[in-house]
Amino acid sequence: MREAVPEDCAAIHELIVALAVYEREPDAVEGSVEDLREHLFGASPRVFCHVAEVRDGAGTWSVAGIAIWYVTFSTWKVRHGIWLEDLFVRPEARGLGLGRRLLVELARIAVERGYPRFEWWVLDWNTPAQGFYESLGAVPQDEWTVWRTDGAALTALGSTRDPSSVEGQASAHSPDPV
Repeated sequence: MREAVPEDCAAIHELIVALAVYEREPDAVEGSVEDLREHLFGASPRVFCHVAEVRDGAGTWSVAGIAIWYVTFSTWKVRHGIWLEDLFVRPEARGLGLGRRLLVELARIAVERGYPRFEWWVLDWNTPAQGFYESLGAVPQDEWTVWRTDGAALTALGSTRDPSSVEGQASAHSPDPV
């Protein structure tokens, strides 16, 4: 278990693609190995990765698991936290404790930095993962619904010059802003 290094980017990207296939979205990965390298190791990285390795029969170490994460902020706690974007371990390496070790390392970082939260999403159908996370003391946050804007809707929203012209949005000067 260790922090990723630039030489890991091809293996990390391969695991991201494998995760997309596992999550039934085989064509969802858009970024390249070079894009990943830039985001993880460029001048001002805002996303981080830890890797777990296994040794093959010849004694060669290879990346078998990844935890990709970034720092968040809670306005209620008024503290940073960690958001786990993706955790994935190759199916043939599951059961070796790699996923647990990756999560323990991120929890250690959160505790060491004084972050009160370590959070992530889990697909509703991924009951094996849900059971694993519950065994670690994680609790689902059922009272929240994920919202997203992307594609044309994001472009339209981001291209709006006068925010008060967005349908249904209160003006910043309104006595009851959204």
